[in-house]
Amino acid sequence: MDANLNELALHFVGNKTLDHLLHLSEDLLSIDDELADLITNAFFERFSTSYEEYSFTHASSLDFNEVYNFAKAIFENNNELHNSSKKIAQELFQQTNHPNIKDGELYVGLFSNAEYDGAYVDAVGIFKTELKNDFLEVHSENGNFNVFHKQGVDLKKIEKGCIIYNTIPEQGYAVRVFDNQNRGADAQYWIQDFLGLKPNANEYQQTNEFLGMTKEFISKQIDNEFEVSKTDKIDLLNKSVEYFKSNDEFSKEEFEQEVFGDEEVIESFRGFDDSYRETHDIKLDDSFEISNQAVKKQARMFKKILKLDKNFHIYIHGDPNKIEKGVEADGRKYYKVYFDEEK
Repeated sequence: MDANLNELALHFVGNKTLDHLLHLSEDLLSIDDELADLITNAFFERFSTSYEEYSFTHASSLDFNEVYNFAKAIFENNNELHNSSKKIAQELFQQTNHPNIKDGELYVGLFSNAEYDGAYVDAVGIFKTELKNDFLEVHSENGNFNVFHKQGVDLKKIEKGCIIYNTIPEQGYAVRVFDNQNRGADAQYWIQDFLGLKPNANEYQQTNEFLGMTKEFISKQIDNEFEVSKTDKIDLLNKSVEYFKSNDEFSKEEFEQEVFGDEEVIESFRGFDDSYRETHDIKLDDSFEISNQAVKKQARMFKKILKLDKNFHIYIHGDPNKIEKGVEADGRKYYKVYFDEEK
């Protein structure tokens, strides 16, 4: 890891809605080189294989984005880290407007020599830890062992984080972000309400968004207009992922023909695509380079399981013609599965 941690501030941010407290530290953390390296590696490791890239935004002007301004102040004067970290913690506290948002420690660090797109720049890291893990601390004394129960933070499982790189400030900087609890109000408060970010149109974001949109069309929309069985829907999901796994470049027209084929379904998909882009305020190109990391992430969320009452789960990975649905004379439903080899 080339990046160096120069300074680190730590504050505690409670849930304002639940009348929990905001605790701001008086001084920066005092850490030695070994701990600094450990923290740096843990923070940046989260972005080593996959990440989503954003930039700060605001409906009126970047000047009204609070976290953007705090980061800018740090980049312009490194001595501002502690003061700006307090303001960042206060801003996060103000955005805890949902009872499900967890209390946690907020780390704000200043890094030097952080690699971004082939250049080395300063970076500000903002990370939040919310969950504590149990662990045992073992001591040896006079030939015996003592075991103590303690709680602490697993650096490999930091819940939320972002790295702000000191590049293209006029466009809202380059920001890489992750959120383990990326669902519902919790996700919105971190990425949108607190940080005020918009996704950048890189290959990861394009691949991730298009697969997400396709999944929603197949799972929730297609059977509103067409008679589609659950096995057919799983087959369409499989075809969608397989297209992205088998190609380096995405072509929307080619994708539509290979996955859907039917012109009426394609027309419906295009209408849903237009509506999805407008509703989610995203820009998707009709051709782009495919990100393998985004494909792996989305593929895990494409359910390929046919659930039958509480008795059976059928995993469908390929040819839908090898599974046949029917109804007995007495009304009982069944699936008949054909196979060539038992493994």
